[in-house]
Amino acid sequence: MNRREFITLLGGAAAVRPLAARGQQAERMRRIGMLASQAEADPDMQARLDGFRHGLQALGWIEDRNVHIDYRFTGGREDRFRPLAKELVALKPELIFVQSTPGAVALQRESRTLPIVFVNVSDPIGAGLVASLARPGGNFTGVLQYEASITGKWLAMLKEISPTLVRVALVANPKTTPFGYFQRAALALAPSLAIELVASPVQDAPDTERAIESFARVPNGGLVLPPDATTTGHRDLIIALVARYRLPAVYTLRSFVEGGGLMSYGAEQADMFRQAAGYVDRILRGANPGDLPVQVPVKYETILNLKTAKELDLPVPPGLLVAADRVIE
Repeated sequence: MNRREFITLLGGAAAVRPLAARGQQAERMRRIGMLASQAEADPDMQARLDGFRHGLQALGWIEDRNVHIDYRFTGGREDRFRPLAKELVALKPELIFVQSTPGAVALQRESRTLPIVFVNVSDPIGAGLVASLARPGGNFTGVLQYEASITGKWLAMLKEISPTLVRVALVANPKTTPFGYFQRAALALAPSLAIELVASPVQDAPDTERAIESFARVPNGGLVLPPDATTTGHRDLIIALVARYRLPAVYTLRSFVEGGGLMSYGAEQADMFRQAAGYVDRILRGANPGDLPVQVPVKYETILNLKTAKELDLPVPPGLLVAADRVIE
């Protein structure tokens, strides 16, 4: 090998080494945590996780190749948020992705510096997680679940499908959803629809059964079930109770309607989790969560169960039928 060939080879090797080093650095394992409010086996939870993973993959993050995720699931139990939040923070991840308000609040108690991306949080300002939606300012950001005004949509759907309806129970657990946030909005909007709102806070399955049974004793009533890990965990019981007492009800999750409930209106959950993956990506690449505005969901869906409507002797108005993204017959 002559001198010129040797210098060329040496220069080529020097050029390759930084590229190889950059490739190795790009593929180093990053570590994040996830705190979920439902059981891992819940079909809704699986759909949400799929959406989150697909969102990460689209941005170059492949689980167990260049990102490791430590999962914790509370199964809808309010008493599990605090210990599981403590566990995740102790693992020293680069950020934590959290589902639900109580999960986010539990994490805030454990750390004011660890970046946290949330979903399924409807009132992050009221919960003290962010200073404003436009400028969160701290270590939290994410995707807002619902503005309070969505309660007007739920009430209007009930009135449309059941014009004789005059009472609506708001059923949820104040410990696992911002009950007051939805209640205040519903109280403000109900009179315009000639509806009396009945606050029905619940904590567990027996409590839920008692509340629905008591409410059903007075005719011309219906139910609104805002997003809540507790009622989601008792989905089958609630659907059975509503059928037994022949109550029209509107839910926020399609799984209730797929299981026999009447109708739902809400953000498409898998899409919301996919959307949140974008903020996980940006923070892993150096962004400050306090500088990232809280986003709103981009995709909503209306699901109707015509079989259930027929069993309740409720004719479905043409406008509601046309607005439906999916009809179960």
